[in-house]
Amino acid sequence: MNNLSSTFLKPRSLLCGFGGFFFCVGSIPRRKKVLDLLLIISVIVSIMIVAPNAFAVENSAGSSAALLKPIKENPDNRVIILREFLGKFNSPLAPFAVNFIETADKYDLDWKLVAAISGVESTFGHQIPYASFNGWGWGIYGNNVIRFSSWKEGIETVSKGLRENYIDRGTKNVYEIGRFYAASPTWAQRVSYFMRKIDEFKDQKLVQSLSISL
Repeated sequence: MNNLSSTFLKPRSLLCGFGGFFFCVGSIPRRKKVLDLLLIISVIVSIMIVAPNAFAVENSAGSSAALLKPIKENPDNRVIILREFLGKFNSPLAPFAVNFIETADKYDLDWKLVAAISGVESTFGHQIPYASFNGWGWGIYGNNVIRFSSWKEGIETVSKGLRENYIDRGTKNVYEIGRFYAASPTWAQRVSYFMRKIDEFKDQKLVQSLSISL
C-alpha cells in the first residue's frame, strides 16, 4: 500500500518511540500529511472541549437574565417600589401606589412627583383636613378646603391639575411649579428631597434584587 495508513501498519512504525515519530513516517510528503491530520484532530478536540463550556455559559447567562427580567421589563415595578416607600411612613396612600403610577403615565408626569408633594403637604396623607382625602394642599387656603371623595379622586385631580394648570402652561421643573403652587420658598426644595428619596429607595431595591439573583 502506498498511502498514510500503510505507513502506520509497517513494523518499524510500531517500534518507534514518540520522540522519533516524524522520522518513522517516511518521506516529507508523508510527514506533511501526518501534520495536517494532527492539525485537524486538534481542531476537532478543541471544538469538543469549548462548545460544551460555551453552552453552559449561555445557559447560566439565560438563567440570570430570567431572574432579572421583572426589574428590567416590568414598568409596574414602580408600583411595588412606591407602595413599599410609602409603607415606611405608614402612609394611608400606600395601597394607592398603582393609582399614582397610572395617573402619572396618563398625564405624562414624573411618577414620583405627586407622591412627593403629599410628603411635603401632609406627611404622606397623615395631616389633612378632616375627611378631605386632600393630602396635597390642593385648593386649601384660609378657611377654603377642597374635599375629594377618595384618595383615588385626589390623585387623579392633582395629577390632571399639575399637567393642565402648570406644565402645559410652561413650567418645566419642580422649582418653577413651586413659585405658583405654594407660598413657602422651600416648597420645591422639599418636594425634590422626597423625589430623590424615592429614587434612592428604588436603587436600594434594585441592588437587593441583583444580590438575590446572583
